Amino acid sequence: MMKVFLTGATGFIGTRIIPELLGAGHTVLGLTRSEEGAKKLQAAGVEVHHGNIEDLDSLRKGAEKADGVIHCAMNHDFSQFVKNCEDDKNAILAMGDVLVGSKRPFLVTSGTGVGSNGPGKLATEDQFDTQHPNPRIGSELAGAAASEKGVSVSVIRLPQVHDTVKQGLVTYTIAIAREKGFTAYLGEGKNRWPAAHVNDVARLYRLALEKNVAGSRYNAVAEEGITAKEIAEVTAKGLKQEVRSLTPEEAKDYFGWMAMFAGMDLAASSKMTREQLGWTPTGPGLIADLEAMKY
Repeated sequence: MMKVFLTGATGFIGTRIIPELLGAGHTVLGLTRSEEGAKKLQAAGVEVHHGNIEDLDSLRKGAEKADGVIHCAMNHDFSQFVKNCEDDKNAILAMGDVLVGSKRPFLVTSGTGVGSNGPGKLATEDQFDTQHPNPRIGSELAGAAASEKGVSVSVIRLPQVHDTVKQGLVTYTIAIAREKGFTAYLGEGKNRWPAAHVNDVARLYRLALEKNVAGSRYNAVAEEGITAKEIAEVTAKGLKQEVRSLTPEEAKDYFGWMAMFAGMDLAASSKMTREQLGWTPTGPGLIADLEAMKY
């Protein structure tokens, strides 16, 4: 059994990882920046470690105390996406330095889009394009740099992670629809987003930690791709709004900062992940959770 340093411990995914780890007999050292977060962690049976992902010294100290590290913290202010990705890269490098020369597992987080095999093709775990334009590639490059120093790094690539309260980028499209008064998608709405229920994703983190295969990459994908049109139609029904198809120019005005994601086709496979970890998602699908959401 391991003592696991968990960043993002009070976040959407982190709070689901905690019972997964505790239920398997591990102990958790959870990172938090606030007293409120500390109280929640203590109530969940977690040892508190004060700090944040921009305080690199606090990250190093947390990693030093642990038998393994799960790094799933990320600033989700996507209007500062490039800066947030740079911060994530620095955090990974800092914790990696502490783990050099050990076999302690170090799980870092990325996005399924980084494994893209080209337009219309499923992203896969074995694809690692070091020149990928997505700024999130910095997280995997930092993980690869730590791996070259002898750290046992694994990467968890996330899709749209959901329950009936949050649904990744879909949460932001719903907020935009509320503001604009109608729901929209780009063009024919055929571009796809992969998805997985948050409980299935939490279980995957635990399985990857326990497997501890250095250099591995896992796609946390339950559904390979749901079209933007399907997502828009179900959210519009919940919001009691009309649905519109937008041109690229109209989409820029409607989606704002989200326009860069709105037309992306991000479909992804988890075939290798399922085979390597024996992971079988069992949670509700994205559409089911959107239908059950309280709008």
